[in-house]
Amino acid sequence: VQLQASGGGLVQAGGSLRLSCSASRSVVSFNTMAWSRQAPGSQRERVATITDIGYTTYADFVKGRFTISRDTAKNILYLQLNNLEPGDTGIYYCSAYRVGSPRTYGQGTQVTVSS
Repeated sequence: VQLQASGGGLVQAGGSLRLSCSASRSVVSFNTMAWSRQAPGSQRERVATITDIGYTTYADFVKGRFTISRDTAKNILYLQLNNLEPGDTGIYYCSAYRVGSPRTYGQGTQVTVSS
């Protein structure tokens, strides 16, 4: 599978962005899809996950600010980022997982939040 993330950019604190991840196959063919992020000098951390039946989970630090969703007709995974904080700065990666296969990551998109 190929995953292509886009939508990152530079935004002021309190601003919003919508990240997109285009998949080369049906987004419901995966057991889970997820967004993760990695800040400079830090390990990659999971931000949000959506299952094949649409169940969503979020990291505690999201605090209701982000929403993961998908368009099953277009095979696109989204992450709506609202009320962004400087601590949200990092490279955001989408990923896909099917039982029996390793998790696949896309190339990432940079999000920079200025104070």
